[in-house]
Amino acid sequence: MAPTIDPRTPVLIGAGQFCERISDAGYVGHSPAELAAAAARRALADTGADPSLVAAAIDTIATTRQFENSTPMARAPLGLSNNLPRSVAARIGADPARAVLEVSGGQSPQHLVNEFARAIAEGHADVVLLAGAEAISTLRHFQQSDSKPNFNEVVEGQLEDRGFGLGGLMSRQLAVHGAANAPSMYALLENARRARLGLSLEQSRHEMGRLFAPFSAVAASNSNSASHAQHSVEALATETAENRQIASPYLRYLVARDQVNQSAALILTSVESARQLGIPEEKWIFLHGHADLVEKPLLERTDLGAYPAGVASVREALRVADVSLEDISAFDFYSCFPIAVSAVCDEIGLAPNDPRGLTLTGGLPFFGGPGNNYSMHAIAEAVGYARSHPGRFVLVGANGGVLSKYSTGVYSSQPTPVPYASDRSSTIQTMLDNTKGPKLVTRPEGWGVIESYTVVHNKDGSTRGVVVGRMEQTSERFVANPDPQDAAMMKVLNVGEPVGTRVYASPTARGNRIALASGDGTKAPIFRSEYEFVQVRRDGHVLEITINRPDARNALHPPAHDELDEVLNAYFSDPDLWVAILTGAGDKAFCAGNDLIYTASGKPMWMPGNGFGGVTSRRAMTKPVIAAVNGFAMGGGFEIALACHLVVADASARFALSEVKVGLIAGAGGLVRLPRTIPQKKANELILTGRQLSAEEAFSLGLVNRVAEAGQALAVARELAAEIVQSSPTSIRLSLHLMNDTQGIADTLDAVAFPSVALDDLMGTQDCWEGLAAFAQKRQPHWTNR
Repeated sequence: MAPTIDPRTPVLIGAGQFCERISDAGYVGHSPAELAAAAARRALADTGADPSLVAAAIDTIATTRQFENSTPMARAPLGLSNNLPRSVAARIGADPARAVLEVSGGQSPQHLVNEFARAIAEGHADVVLLAGAEAISTLRHFQQSDSKPNFNEVVEGQLEDRGFGLGGLMSRQLAVHGAANAPSMYALLENARRARLGLSLEQSRHEMGRLFAPFSAVAASNSNSASHAQHSVEALATETAENRQIASPYLRYLVARDQVNQSAALILTSVESARQLGIPEEKWIFLHGHADLVEKPLLERTDLGAYPAGVASVREALRVADVSLEDISAFDFYSCFPIAVSAVCDEIGLAPNDPRGLTLTGGLPFFGGPGNNYSMHAIAEAVGYARSHPGRFVLVGANGGVLSKYSTGVYSSQPTPVPYASDRSSTIQTMLDNTKGPKLVTRPEGWGVIESYTVVHNKDGSTRGVVVGRMEQTSERFVANPDPQDAAMMKVLNVGEPVGTRVYASPTARGNRIALASGDGTKAPIFRSEYEFVQVRRDGHVLEITINRPDARNALHPPAHDELDEVLNAYFSDPDLWVAILTGAGDKAFCAGNDLIYTASGKPMWMPGNGFGGVTSRRAMTKPVIAAVNGFAMGGGFEIALACHLVVADASARFALSEVKVGLIAGAGGLVRLPRTIPQKKANELILTGRQLSAEEAFSLGLVNRVAEAGQALAVARELAAEIVQSSPTSIRLSLHLMNDTQGIADTLDAVAFPSVALDDLMGTQDCWEGLAAFAQKRQPHWTNR
């Protein structure tokens, strides 16, 4: 090899893979750290030099994240290392100065190669070990066993933990509607692409089968595959008991296989270090092209079935490498789901049956999908291919999230002309970010059309439909579910082509619903005779509502929200009720906010359209609601009090927007209402510290109308309600109406001159003329609320 290569040029000098199957005779049940170390040892041996010398020279180690450490909700039943990079380093005799734990996502391995190749070229590193592993199959194997291995490790030393990197990948709208997992979200994208291409569900499955059958054949001959079973096109495309539906259009054989014990490792050095370590030049593989790009959040994309960031990443890597698609001899495209391959190949002009093949490993459904680390295996295979085919080019495309992040690398044994060619990823990223997608409406009401959909099939035989649609009038995008009992709507999603079907969308407490007809004959809300989490007492024109969860300090969970919302709906609809008092059972708390224990349990979460407690997002509050705060009003409890018209506080009451103390934010109106109610700087202090306010301090700030003696908040609230009832309910209702109308008008005179219909309505009320007559006749008025 020519001696004129710049000594700072990065080269891959070693690649190793390791696979442990439960069915293997020598199965041990290695931890992820042990698996990664096994792959690292193979990478060290693969260099052709003294493994101990290479290990001692490692100055940087970076590892991908495990499934157990990829999201805030993930759990590690068998334990895990607190410092995976250094756990691996210690096992191979390395003591690097720098250790990195990368963000989540399948793009991670290729992104790390791109990043540390640059670091080596710029002189910030010399010898870098990249590694990763998953032991998901072992974890499931031992999960129900009485004798479990303990994978916990505590390792001292520096660690650069980059966090989960989930920004833009999670959608509350999708989660609320039951589409928060990968198969559901990918299915929405797959069906959008399928419909755009005019393929039926059956045609689409056969297309996916034709795409993936060659992958299956490659996996069957790969010694590192999790499974060596080979599948035909027909077997992949046909539903059977084994190849069951996951989320239409996906059958089980078409999605990533995550039950694996696999690991891979790479060693990246400078040419200078490679020579010093005695690495044979025939081992050197160069990174010619590279790019790293990020897609817009799923619901902000113009075309749900396209992947502009992935396509741009591949094209930019080819440009940097100064090669064309025809110059590439082998590919490995990340293949967790068919669309991860097809959405890229569609646009770059690569046919599914290209004779060069689209995988080196066998792909995630067949070779195996070891979480974030799959593409480390793909790069290891690319190293082997490039060595055995000198001068040829190999392309690896690595996808992360839900077609969210894409990193590309182009490799060859042929030296690069410069140590690290610059790419234009940052410029391209700006262009992608500036692309305008549709606006999202979270509470749709009206006619729309289905843009994409899926039907999720659970193991117990139940199904759930998820739809992404567009409103007819505005083209705004929405997410919704059909009612599971709506046989006509479910038939549309299961038979024929749902995309383009006209549906009526409407919001409910448990998310948005779609139907083939508008309206559902809902009657005016009424009170029930019994509630589980709320007590209701009617006293003349006054309604008392008591949150009845004293054991949970009256914290609210979805069923309690629903009951409060239902009771308040009935209150505002009942013309004989003029004032409502809201309080909490017991003497400890008015409401301690969100029930965090319930939230952490993983049970289904939802929120009424009228907000926390059925009140914080309620617009038409034209009848008074008094909060009788007895004890703690924390987080959402304080937000409820802020949303009420009047507040009476027990002397022992305590108020706080305490969300920041538990890693949340006061998103139910507290961050908006508090700064509009008290001085900005004081609001900032309370929001940023989560500090508690006493009843007296809250009174001094104008947050509380009256402070009652200990235990007397409800009694004083009743007195206040009695005062209000003496006045005209129509005057009160229309006064609140006018206040609501003008609240957002900044100029005082513009607000005064605002032509509210409340003034016109007042003149037509019976109470208006009754009040005037009673005044003239010097008698008490008789209010009728008409």
